[in-house]
Amino acid sequence: MANDNIRNRITELRKLMAEYGIGAYLIPSDDDHASEYVNDHFKCREWISGFTGSAGTVLVTADDAWLWTDGRYFLQAAAELEGSGIGLMKMGEPGVPTIQEKLKELGGVTLGFDGRTMTAKEGSELEKICSDIVFDKDLVGMIWEDRPALDPSDIWVFPLTSAGRSFPEKLADVRERMAENHADVLLICDLMETAWLFNLRGADVQDTPVFYSYAIVTADECYLFTLPSALSDGLVSKLKCLSVKCMDYDKAGDVLSQICGSKTLWADPSKSSYALLKPVQGISMIEKPTPVEMMKAVKNETEISATRNAHLKDGVAETKFIYWLKQEMKEQKKTASRRPLTELSACDKLESFRRAQDGCFDLSFPTIAGYMENGAIIHYEPTPESDTELKPDGFFLLDSGGQYIDGTTDITRTIALGPLTDKMRKCYTLVLKGHIDLAKAVFSKGTTGKELDLLARTPMKDAVMDYNHGTGHGVGHVLSVHEGPNYISFRNADTPIVPGMITSDEPGIYLEGEFGVRIESEILCVETASGSDSDEQKCTFDTITLVPLEREAIVPEMLTEEELSWLNAYHKRVYETVSPYLTDDEAAWLKEVTRPIG
Repeated sequence: MANDNIRNRITELRKLMAEYGIGAYLIPSDDDHASEYVNDHFKCREWISGFTGSAGTVLVTADDAWLWTDGRYFLQAAAELEGSGIGLMKMGEPGVPTIQEKLKELGGVTLGFDGRTMTAKEGSELEKICSDIVFDKDLVGMIWEDRPALDPSDIWVFPLTSAGRSFPEKLADVRERMAENHADVLLICDLMETAWLFNLRGADVQDTPVFYSYAIVTADECYLFTLPSALSDGLVSKLKCLSVKCMDYDKAGDVLSQICGSKTLWADPSKSSYALLKPVQGISMIEKPTPVEMMKAVKNETEISATRNAHLKDGVAETKFIYWLKQEMKEQKKTASRRPLTELSACDKLESFRRAQDGCFDLSFPTIAGYMENGAIIHYEPTPESDTELKPDGFFLLDSGGQYIDGTTDITRTIALGPLTDKMRKCYTLVLKGHIDLAKAVFSKGTTGKELDLLARTPMKDAVMDYNHGTGHGVGHVLSVHEGPNYISFRNADTPIVPGMITSDEPGIYLEGEFGVRIESEILCVETASGSDSDEQKCTFDTITLVPLEREAIVPEMLTEEELSWLNAYHKRVYETVSPYLTDDEAAWLKEVTRPIG
């Protein structure tokens, strides 16, 4: 029935396409800022296709429709698209054309898309393929009758005790970088960059404390464009005292056109919309990431200290939850009539432990909680329709995180709810080996995430296994849980990993129809202890997530001496750091599961 609705929506879309002379219409997942997670108002791709994953693009023609998505979502997309008439294009798989290749196959078609939700980089690439482009028509918006309104949240001031540097200090650094690059005007479209620069936060996007905004910076002026009424009168006055001109969100394009003229504009075409940059096409432009991107990625000492504190609190919450869950499974095994636990009720319990911690004001993303075969769906989120009962055996994959006033957390632990098979234990240990090998890496400055990715994959590749997602992503500071430019992956990870960057370490194994295993911790890049003057200064990682690993799932004989040493030292640190905040029973359990493995 649901996919009958999808078919009807696509039919209505095709009528509008014919009316405007559009032969193919593209619907990306983005908002006006190329965000990964978006406000419900911008979920056009989800509404038109029924696919609920965070990444994907739909292409509709008069006769066909397709969805492109990556390996995280192949299983989920196949299930959600069934009966919709939309074909699944598995990105990166042999024989699967890219969107650009498909458009070339269609040959000379008039292409349509909402230029506000298409990046300038992607739009310029599409210009080379399609002879005619219509980018000022939001066709999905025209047929989406009950589309959620884009209502602003209240913007609030992020404390200096967590930010570490004031807005004027950050702005001075930005202007210094602009001068070094001979840029007269800087356009900032990325929501995390704006929030970080101004030391402001909001709640316009679920689980991401940002607000819809643009910023324009010149040598002597600074503009902040926000949704009407998002800024209180007091905050407007405060910003005015800091020489910030506050203007309405929809005025950004007009102001940009007015002040650019013959000046040099610095804008990131991968984060600026096609509709915003098209009117200033032809002016002198520096097309690369803004200086804020790297400034935000390399955490200052205050941000690092605050984040460590957030991870301590998050470790306490997660450890309490794992202890509680294992006790519940024991009781369930004893008493068959006991009220069953499910994926969703487990998510609710974990959230309650997290929110009980001081300073936790939100989750950092919707919790991924997959029991057994659901755990093999990489980004599976339980729904009332799919909610599965937890039983006292097998694996429960739990990927979750919190937003604290002092940091953003992201952690995955695959929990044994009872007896495991040898196959499960082998797979878990292979993932653990990859996780450890990356965490204890020592590498030269300038090493990229692409070079580091193989460290985590090698144990699985040696066992003729692999995983179809990146190994790690950058984590923002009370911002998005997924932030670049630091990634550890076999693709698009060419930025060097440098001290101060916080990245996830999350290899996995996913056996369709059986179970999934993923282990994820956040790792902080640090310099190694100094050697002699002739020694090259190296980098390594400090694991800042503080939650025990699954002792029952480890095959010690599969670990090297170095891996065992790392594991035992990590567990020692987890116990010593977390146990003072636990009850006596919880602490006794933690001591048992973190004791050294021989």
